[in-house]
Amino acid sequence: MKRRQFLYASSLSLMGVSLATLRGLASGPESSERMPVLFVGHGNPMNAIEKNKFSATWEQMGKDLPHPKAIVCVSAHWETRGTKVTAAPHPETIHDFGGFPQALFDAQYPAPGDPALALEIGKMVHSAGVQQDLQWGLDHGCWSVLKPMFPLADIPVIQLSLDYNKTPEQHYAFAKELAALRDRGVLVMGSGNIVHNLGRIDWQNPDGAYDWAIEFNDKVKKTILDREFSKLSNYKALTPTAHLSVPSTEHYLPLLYATALATEKDQLEFFNDNPAMGSLTMTSLKIS
Repeated sequence: MKRRQFLYASSLSLMGVSLATLRGLASGPESSERMPVLFVGHGNPMNAIEKNKFSATWEQMGKDLPHPKAIVCVSAHWETRGTKVTAAPHPETIHDFGGFPQALFDAQYPAPGDPALALEIGKMVHSAGVQQDLQWGLDHGCWSVLKPMFPLADIPVIQLSLDYNKTPEQHYAFAKELAALRDRGVLVMGSGNIVHNLGRIDWQNPDGAYDWAIEFNDKVKKTILDREFSKLSNYKALTPTAHLSVPSTEHYLPLLYATALATEKDQLEFFNDNPAMGSLTMTSLKIS
């Protein structure tokens, strides 16, 4: 048994995980405070470097939140076959977009990874295997929000991918298995947009929204406030125009990862509750 423990610790050490980190995981979080959960509408990648109402709210939230031991982000911009978790000790900043100013491509978010936490998530989830991924870094769905929120980039960050093969109901059930992270000092953050239809963007209306976008966004908010979280999985049944608001699921699914971790005792607070360019909403949710 001692030899197995030594080999396990040695393999983790090669991945950048210290024995001190392992002992910390074994003994639990330094604080018993339960962490909030966030769903963040990330919108335009320029929010990462621009001073606007969205980034200002993220900046203030970073000051108000309890300081996390680590962050687990579920981003709309990492879809895979099967579920993967980033396990590199030093994840790169991924600039997964085009057509933006050079200043955005020059932006970096050098937060450390957390290979030990990545392994723990693999053990925590029983409904599906979680593959360790050493190639993916932090995509803009993740770092564009965290850069204003936690500008020092000193909190370990890992990403959990969205499995193409899972239905929304399966994503919601899978997310529930991550509930213990909240009591271990880990901030879970879903990053996407409730309404996200790039094909219907109205460039002449930066602060407006189509009627169907408002209708769907309001229905989602009401469902959340009514604490009928499981109904969010069947989003097509919420309004007849749901197909316009969610033409593809990748930006909507991170909301399920946040609401799946809500309890009856949690407070629900919306922030950045604004539309953008007709067919996007920045509506975000804090669960605490």
